Amino acid sequence: MDNHMTPHRSPMMGRRTLLGLLAISAGTALAGCSNAAGGNGGGTPAQADGTGAASALSICASFYPMFDFASKVAGDRATVTCLVPAGTEPHDWEPSTTDIRAITTCDMLVYNGAGMEHWIKDVTDGLSGEKPVLVCASDGLDLRELPEGEAEEGESGTDPHVWLSPRNARHELQVIRDALVSLDPDGREAYDANYERWAAELEKLDAEFTDGLADLSSRNLVVSHEAFGYLCDAYGLTQVAIAGIDAEGEPNAQQMAEIAQFVRENNVKTIFSEELVSPKVAQAIASETGATVEELNPLEGLSDEEIADGEDYLSVMRKNLGAMRGALA
Repeated sequence: MDNHMTPHRSPMMGRRTLLGLLAISAGTALAGCSNAAGGNGGGTPAQADGTGAASALSICASFYPMFDFASKVAGDRATVTCLVPAGTEPHDWEPSTTDIRAITTCDMLVYNGAGMEHWIKDVTDGLSGEKPVLVCASDGLDLRELPEGEAEEGESGTDPHVWLSPRNARHELQVIRDALVSLDPDGREAYDANYERWAAELEKLDAEFTDGLADLSSRNLVVSHEAFGYLCDAYGLTQVAIAGIDAEGEPNAQQMAEIAQFVRENNVKTIFSEELVSPKVAQAIASETGATVEELNPLEGLSDEEIADGEDYLSVMRKNLGAMRGALA
């Protein structure tokens, strides 16, 4: 049983505001995207080639998974910047003037697509010239359609959380590799080697999820927002979401009552919240039904502490697997 709730979305920046930011940034030169550390795949600062130019590519990644994947494939041939700051929920994040300046001067912009970055069209429509190369990492994937009424007018009607399936993550890694090879043919050998290394790690992760979620007493995953559909589809689980596709959406009283009834009728012991949004709704339902609240990380962004501890996509996904097994096995 998939339970879809209609989310409440925060007001978004209008087209005129974003285009205004682009106009402001158009005349301002920036040396390149700054280096950003994050996880085990952090970018390496560009090195001077003796002529004063930077020898490494500059890549802007829209939010954490794109940053991690781009960093892993690019290795030391690029400096990678994550646009969404650590600890920030990315669904309603807006690029600042500084962010847009960075985008307009980078060699490549890597984004997830599938409706995740609601700002992408306004920003890319305002670009001129050959830079940056635009890389939509979800291109070629079969996307989950959202129930009627989930998407705001003018937005994608698809579930953007493709990266939460390790199989999809490997696809996104390959899309980024292909784009880097096209932009920087001299780096093909390095990009291919990096891709093969990390693709093998994702295959291993996929096998761990397949084995770890094979024998469970319950296959109902009750989560705070509708982010885990691709993961559930991949491993035969059923996602039951308290809120919709927007992490900060809140259900109404009737929707909360329906979730609470499902939890009781299906003997659900654990409701999963997440770090970057308030757990109050999950806690209210848990209190009413006798369930406990645990965290499941949708990897929309890591905290400063997780970054300092060297966490990355692979390590966080393994923690997710452990949490799911603990709740469902």
